[in-house]
Amino acid sequence: MHLTHPPVHLLHQRGPLHDLPDTPQAYDAVLADVVEQALARITPAGNLEHPDCVDDIGDTSLGITSLLALAWQRTKDPRLPEAVHHSLDFHLRERVYVEDNPGYPNLRIRNSGFPYARYTLAAGAHPIGDWPSTVWALLQAVNVLDAPDDLIGIDRRARLLQVARGYWRWLTEATFFNPQEAGNQAIGCVVGGLMLARRLPPQEGESVRARALELYTDEIRAHRVRDRGALLPPEHGGAYDNNYGPISLSFLAQAHRISGEEVFAEDGDALARYIDARLTNGGFDNGGPRYSEQHSAFESVLGLRYFGARIGADLGRYRGDSRWARHAAKADGGVDGHFAWMLVWQIQDTTPWHREPSPDAVRHQLRAGTVSVAFDSHLTPAVVEAGGTYYLPAAVNRQHGHGPVTDGFLLCRPMGEVRVRDVRADGLTAKLVTKPVVGRDHVLRHVRSLYVSDGTTLWTTVAVERLPGTPYLLAGLPYAEDDGDRVRRTATGAVSSAGPLRLTHPAATGPDHFDARADLTQEQAAFALAEDPRGYGNPDTGWRHLISSTALEADPIPDAPEDLHVFAVRYGTTEPLEVSAEWTEVGLTVRTAGFTAVIGAEDAHGEPELTLRAQRGPEADRRVRVHAWTIRSHPRPLGQFPT
Repeated sequence: MHLTHPPVHLLHQRGPLHDLPDTPQAYDAVLADVVEQALARITPAGNLEHPDCVDDIGDTSLGITSLLALAWQRTKDPRLPEAVHHSLDFHLRERVYVEDNPGYPNLRIRNSGFPYARYTLAAGAHPIGDWPSTVWALLQAVNVLDAPDDLIGIDRRARLLQVARGYWRWLTEATFFNPQEAGNQAIGCVVGGLMLARRLPPQEGESVRARALELYTDEIRAHRVRDRGALLPPEHGGAYDNNYGPISLSFLAQAHRISGEEVFAEDGDALARYIDARLTNGGFDNGGPRYSEQHSAFESVLGLRYFGARIGADLGRYRGDSRWARHAAKADGGVDGHFAWMLVWQIQDTTPWHREPSPDAVRHQLRAGTVSVAFDSHLTPAVVEAGGTYYLPAAVNRQHGHGPVTDGFLLCRPMGEVRVRDVRADGLTAKLVTKPVVGRDHVLRHVRSLYVSDGTTLWTTVAVERLPGTPYLLAGLPYAEDDGDRVRRTATGAVSSAGPLRLTHPAATGPDHFDARADLTQEQAAFALAEDPRGYGNPDTGWRHLISSTALEADPIPDAPEDLHVFAVRYGTTEPLEVSAEWTEVGLTVRTAGFTAVIGAEDAHGEPELTLRAQRGPEADRRVRVHAWTIRSHPRPLGQFPT
């Protein structure tokens, strides 16, 4: 089975961000390119906006001005002072609005007269983005204010400082704070206030700083959302978005750099550890309340680099969109100043990339060599990576996850506390997850899922009390694979099982049945199922409406203990899989050609015991040899299950 040709690549899942050039010389080359584009583009009025810019426009010319100011400080290029003066005058004259935008619903004070930046220029055309556009304009302004007086001049500095004061007051007095419930925008506003405070007279500056810290504590930190054991700044109504979450991390990095306040370091460390746990070894991630697979690039570098060094983790493996390697760009590749503030800070910060994985065992992650599993809050695999292929949770009868299925019911949602035991031994990395679950019959059962990796492949063994009917293991949806510097769609993967293995596809068609053989991406399918139009809907919510999907299904091993069903799958290879499971005096003993594991009795605190050793020497006589089963690909009608 093959996808259509040419292969379908995920548009925004490109190279790891730590592969981007990261030297002073590289940044000088970036600024040199920006300078030449800007000098060729600047209009007689001083406008530096890209000719195709329509939205996200109110701060973009000022953003280019800030890059020119930084370039002048590094090179003293004699052409730049005039361009900086001319473009700064343009922004102050043409892009500072003080009359309320018709139709803007988030004002607390009407006709305040405070300046703000517009998302689009026409009055009333699309005011929804005025709040973040004003945050961005404030950030561009404070970066320009960091330039010396002999570049921008005392009079222009005074005018720009007055506008920046007004931006801050519009954001924090004239409007509701953070009206889009977007953590990245809100933290960005706090950063703007902290940077502005340094440029104000002492008493006024201390007042602005205190207000910024108060907003962070009361309006952002107090509303954090828990996911996978971490408290996170909410993003567009959800806990985390794989595009905006790393941008929030960059804002936290800048907030800590500017203020020295430990709260930003603590919260940044927590977010960084969360990102490290959910990222696969290969840097793939998906999910979020705003975008599903759309990744930022340079906007994330500061945060990933700064906090990766703090927590000792290789966060730079995060796959960004390398078409935006150093700055926002339009379709023709031309520079767009919308995210210029991040490039300024990225250049100013000299923290090196930490390139080694964290050695610590993490509750919501297993990682060894080229293998990784990211677990969700229920300790169900959210992404499995092995052999260069990424597997997502499959869907059956509107239920999503990995786990045993009986009578169409998926046993993966816990009814009680989930226990985890991590073990490393003999070059192997293992995680045991035990869950109490309840099926349709209301019987409480314990699902024991053992994940073991040698750094190249992943063994998954799942044991559960005997189930009625003909159960099988829902073992994931093969979705994507590494293709050099890109990620492309796939519908297959190298997998073997100790019982018959099937790759099934939905017989039904439509947006709520996801067939991995189609060109449709997960993000497109998720947005098609969301309640709101693309860009404002929640793709995570939309994806949860999925009824069925392509799925790997494995039958139980033939010779399990009488009281158990045991399933065994190995990801990353099609080599024959040999597995036995039996009760011994020390517990449930699982043997494969690669390891022996004993799931022992619970200790005094109810925690399960796990011992692990690599397999050496001749196979034990009692091991059951099972040949490798061929993956069969066929559709399954809705409601029909193995008999």
